[in-house]
This record gives sequence, C-alpha cells and structure tokens, in this order.
Amino acid sequence: MKSIVLAGGSGTRLWPISRKLMPKQFVKLFDDYSLFQKTILRNQKISESQLVISNQDQYFLAYDQLETLGMKEDFLLEPVGRNTAPAIALACMALDSEDIVMVSPSDHLISDEKAYVEVVNSAKEYAKDGYLVTFGIKPSYAETGYGYIEADGEDVLSFKEKPDEQRAKAYIEQGNYYWNSGIFCFKVSTFLEELEKCSPKIYEASKRAYENCVDDGIVRIKKEDMLNIPEDSIDYAVMEKSTKVKVVPSDMGWSDLGSFDALYEELPKDENQNTINDQAITIDAKKNLIISQRKVALIDIDDLIVVDTADALLISKKGSSQKVKEVVKELKEQNSELSNTHLTVHRPWGTYTELESGNGYKIKNIEVKPGKRLSLQKHFHRNEHWVVVSGTAQVTVGDKSYLVRPNESTYIKMGEIHRLENPGKIPVVMIEVQVGSYTGEDDIVRIEDDFKRS
Repeated sequence: MKSIVLAGGSGTRLWPISRKLMPKQFVKLFDDYSLFQKTILRNQKISESQLVISNQDQYFLAYDQLETLGMKEDFLLEPVGRNTAPAIALACMALDSEDIVMVSPSDHLISDEKAYVEVVNSAKEYAKDGYLVTFGIKPSYAETGYGYIEADGEDVLSFKEKPDEQRAKAYIEQGNYYWNSGIFCFKVSTFLEELEKCSPKIYEASKRAYENCVDDGIVRIKKEDMLNIPEDSIDYAVMEKSTKVKVVPSDMGWSDLGSFDALYEELPKDENQNTINDQAITIDAKKNLIISQRKVALIDIDDLIVVDTADALLISKKGSSQKVKEVVKELKEQNSELSNTHLTVHRPWGTYTELESGNGYKIKNIEVKPGKRLSLQKHFHRNEHWVVVSGTAQVTVGDKSYLVRPNESTYIKMGEIHRLENPGKIPVVMIEVQVGSYTGEDDIVRIEDDFKRS
C-alpha cells in the first residue's frame, strides 16, 4: 500500500495560530509535533511509501518537517489549488495503476492508531475488490460542522451536506449515519476509471496536466495546465456519483480540528478544565482554551477561547469558534496580511521576522540556514541596509561579491541586482532595514532562484 498525503490548504478556521503561509497542519500543537508530522508517522506504519501533494509555498515547510523526522518522501507540487479531486487524480497518475493507496488529509488528528491500522486493513480488502472506500466516523454527538454518510452496513446510500442542529440530531437518532472523515482507500486504476466516468472533464484536464509536468525529482504541474482543470472535491466529482463505494465504520479518535472548540477537546487540561499553558494565570476561571506565548491572566471567566499571538488576539465564546472564518473573510476584504502570514515567515532558505514597520520603512530580522542562499533579485521601490549580527554573509551586489561579518553592514540601492547567502556552518542572522515608497513582499523580481520560485 502507498499513501497520498494532502498537505495543501489554508487552515483559516484556527486563525490566528494558523494562516495561509503557516496553516494548521504545520503548526506544532501536540507534543512538539505538527499534524503533518503525525500523519506521516502514522501512515509509515501502513504504507511502503508516501507521496505528498503540496503547493510551492508549503513544500519547504513540509520538506523541513520531514527532515526533522529524518525522513524523505516524494512530492507533487500544485501551483494553485483546485480542490481534492484534481489533487488526488494527479497523484494517482504518478503511481502504478495496480497500487492500493490511502488518501489522507494532513490536518486531521487520530488518537487511536491501533484502531486506525485495523480499519485501514479492512478498507484494503474492499479496495482489492475494486471498490472506492471511505472511512465513516461513528458520531459521538450531533456535529453541524461535518458532512455525513448514510449507510446500510458497508454500502453507502448517500452523502449529506453539513446539516443544521435539528437534522444532525435526527441523523444520530437514526443510527446509520457517520461523519465523513475525508479519508479514502482504493486501487489507483479504480479511482481513475471512476473519475473518467463520473467527471470526464476533470480526468482529461488532469491527464493533460500530468503529461505536461516537469519532473526534476519533484513532480511540478505547470500553472496554466492546473488552471485548466475544473475545481471540485472528490466527494462531488466521484464518491457521490460512483456505484462502487463502500464505507468502513471507524472509531479511532478522529477529529479534523476544524475549530477551536474541537481543539479544546483534544488538549490536556488542569483541574478547572482550562487548557494547560505555562503562561496562563487563572483565578476562579474554568473551562477556557488558552493559547499564548506571553503572560495572560483570566479572572472570573468561564467557557472562553483566548488565542494570543505576536500580532493578533482572538477572544471568543466557546461554541462560537466556527465564526472565525468570518474574521478571516473581513481581514481579506481589508487587504490585511494578518490572514496570510505571522510576524515570523518561513522561507526555503530560513526565516524572517518583521520587527517594525511604518510609513516608508520596514525592519526585519533575517536568519539564513547554513549552505542556503536567497534568490538573485532586485526591488523597484526600496533601498536596503543590511547589518550582520552573527555568522558570515556572502553578499553579491551587481558584479561584486564580498563577505560581511558580525557588526559590519552593507547597502543595496533600489534597482540593484543582489543576493545574500550563507557559506558557513552556523546560521547567518542579520537586521534588514528597508526604506522606500513601498515595502510590500511582492516588490521583488527573481532573476535566479535555487528553489524554482517565480
């Protein structure tokens, strides 16, 4: 068996700890492991290899987190997301037609891994017989945030959209409904045949895109080909239309962590049912979710969600955290970067942290990993001053190249072609001061890039 791990997505329902460039699957929420890492380690037990589907920005997050685990896996990169049906189709086209595959989102939590292995083995037998298998989670309450599967034994009767509370309670009382986990198992050839039958436009466009891909050790789909693929989920495109669908009832401690309320249920708690946080002081406060890296004091407060990050604070009643997506929508309408990035942003060469910004200037702390370098680039609207704090930087400006050591500085004029690299064995840390009429991250023209970014 092989695993297809879906590592894309923006994870905005857990804003502000999860954002577009650091979605929830890469945030280390449990025992210093991310959900992505836990997915990879879990699937390692049931598969011989794993193919990670990601986008260009998140590829380096995934690669770094695999490296931390001492693992390497294959990647297929999408330039833009087109939902799960095209992603899974492209992945299947990169595998052998007789392969049995597990398709796993990378942002789900499964706490009972023994039960997980058991249900996967059951699903594998159906997949060998030519069925598309979905995993139905035995519901423990009337959840309105999940889709449902109506079943008769192992046969799927229908898929249901996220219900209102009254309908969800009716599903639970009826007893033959399961939460739709979004996890699947099937033979590659079965899925592609059913996709071609049920959604031929997606199949044909995906096939053309895969045949036209660039494979330099990483399968890279071209943007124009990706945009030509109709956007749709595997549920709509295949599962709801196919007559070859089975469901495996599952009780494996599953959660998609689709809200802070769901996250609260999974985190360890103290004697007052507040989530445990070394930075929190609670006085006569109970049943609160507290996430913060600085001191937070709660007094006479119950059933709240308090999420404090370096640049944003979320306070919500428990039970209302599904409305976080409305906050993110408003931030996008305001063209705020708060929905996209944290103050610290991960790049393939290291990280940068925005320290301060104002009218006509921005100050950053930049850290470059040993042996890595930024793209050869230029800017149209800003000058840059670089001061090295530690390590030794190799700086290229125009046709000149020179070393800059700690407590030394250099200056990059607007429009000059330049590059920063770290030839040493320790990280280069420097302070960058940008001065100009525009300091946005999109004021960059890459001339040459080790990481094949445009």
